[in-house]
Amino acid sequence: MPQTKSHIKNIKIILRNRSRNKKYKLAIKKAVKHYLISIKQNLDNNNKENISMCYNNLSLVYKNIDKAVKKKILHKNTASRRKSKFANMIK
Repeated sequence: MPQTKSHIKNIKIILRNRSRNKKYKLAIKKAVKHYLISIKQNLDNNNKENISMCYNNLSLVYKNIDKAVKKKILHKNTASRRKSKFANMIK
């Protein structure tokens, strides 16, 4: 248990920040899930609609990752690595 007032305040700040960070990380996970599902559907049947859907989902993944970097939830090198991994999946 915290002993000092500053430690008590610090715990409140940590909990607040954790909930904020979780929101962004969950958004990234959901976008990635939709992207992977669209790629799997594209492998099953090659349609131009599915390919454009994959690119739209990829842009949403990029958008969410960039937001997390801007808010300093993800490191920029981690974001770059993830983005390149997802871009290579579409090839």
